Amino acid sequence: MHGRYFNPDDYLETSTGRVFTPERSAVAFERAYEDLESALRRASPDARLFLVVGVQGAGKTTWVQQHADALGSSAFFFDAALSRAVHRARALSIARACGVPAVAVWVQAPLEVALTRNQLRRADHRVPDAAIHSVHSMMEPPSISEGFVEVQKASAPTRS
Repeated sequence: MHGRYFNPDDYLETSTGRVFTPERSAVAFERAYEDLESALRRASPDARLFLVVGVQGAGKTTWVQQHADALGSSAFFFDAALSRAVHRARALSIARACGVPAVAVWVQAPLEVALTRNQLRRADHRVPDAAIHSVHSMMEPPSISEGFVEVQKASAPTRS
C-alpha cells in the first residue's frame, strides 16, 4: 500500500519511536496532505479516496488493512480522526482539485472500546485519554453534503 496510505501519525515517527507535540502534529498533517495531493495528482482516472474517520482506537487502521486489497490499487486512504466536517474539508478539497471522488468511511466504536484499545498500543503510540474523550465528544457524522460521493458506516473491526 506504499504510496496509497496516508496517516499523519506516521509522520511523527523518529528513530526512538513516535514523538507527539502539537507543533509536530501540525507539521505531520501538512506533510500528509502534501503527499496525498502528490499521489492523487498522479492517480489513475478510476482512483477513489477513502477518508477513514473515527475516534482514536476505533479501528481505522485495521479497517484499511482489512479492505485495501479488495478495493484495489486505485484506492487511496487517508486515516485520521477528523472528527468534524471542518477537519475533513482539507482532504476533500485536495480530492476535488485532483478530480478524485471521496468516500467517507466512519469507523464507529464505543468510547470504552476505543479507550481499551488505546491502552493496548505500544507506549509511544498511545493517545492521551483526554484526547480520545475530546474527539469522541465532537464527532460529527460525515455526510454527502460535505462533498463525499458515498458515506459508509463501519463498526469497530475485529483485529486479527
